[in-house]
Amino acid sequence: MNLALPWPFERDYMQLALVAGVVVGVCAPLIGTFLVQKRMSLMGDGIGHVAFAGVAAGLVFGVWPIGTALVAAVVGAVCIEWLRSRGRAGGDLALAVLFYSGIAGGVVLTGLAGSLDASTLTYLFGSILTVAPADALTIAVLGLVILLAVVMGWRALFAVIVDEEAARVAGLPVEALNLGLAGLTAVTVVAGMRVVGVLLVAAMMVLPVGAAQRVARSFRATLVVASGIGTFSVITGLAAARAFGLAPGGAVVLVAAACFMVAAVSKGPAGSRLLTSGTARR
Repeated sequence: MNLALPWPFERDYMQLALVAGVVVGVCAPLIGTFLVQKRMSLMGDGIGHVAFAGVAAGLVFGVWPIGTALVAAVVGAVCIEWLRSRGRAGGDLALAVLFYSGIAGGVVLTGLAGSLDASTLTYLFGSILTVAPADALTIAVLGLVILLAVVMGWRALFAVIVDEEAARVAGLPVEALNLGLAGLTAVTVVAGMRVVGVLLVAAMMVLPVGAAQRVARSFRATLVVASGIGTFSVITGLAAARAFGLAPGGAVVLVAAACFMVAAVSKGPAGSRLLTSGTARR
């Protein structure tokens, strides 16, 4: 990229990592805010395990792992929403089914490949410092899709997650909106795989939101603050990784966890109730 940025982002690989990381830092908390409000915080984790199975399938069959991961993640997200909305399983049970099926499928496919090679580990634990220009472009495109969808539909999504029946009475397409949120969650997980890995991507969808809920006074403010915390976590985590030789994905998540702890200690338990009732302000 060859941009004139100061240390620690003066190198090309750090600039590519910064672009990919900031996209995920902004977008993951946006989707995570809706999931936390809907009490489905672990949905990203479950979809991440299905995405891992998609990555393994791509490596086994010699096709683009990001593409197979996206297909697997979207299918898994739709299955969760179908099980939940049709009453075939509660939200937690649907997530558990997806969680264990995804990881089992990934293990089986990895076994067919012969071993857990470096390519697989890249998607499991993230490898943001090896992001190529094509990877950064793919992540940026996925991030743009997420951002546009949230900007255009956050009010309708908020109405659905607060009270589905009231939203249905008001004429909103509740099923389509729930499926759309599930699909956006899948896209977010796939976008974050190269940054923090499928094992940690759910943390970037939850920790910044938890911190933001304790300081923001409305749902819209939570979206903005959570994205700000996610971006701060990425920039600070990358800087710490460069300075101290740390694993960048883990460093980013640890910064997000530290932000949550600071917010929790400084605000106490009251702040966490701001967005957990149907009377939360928009």
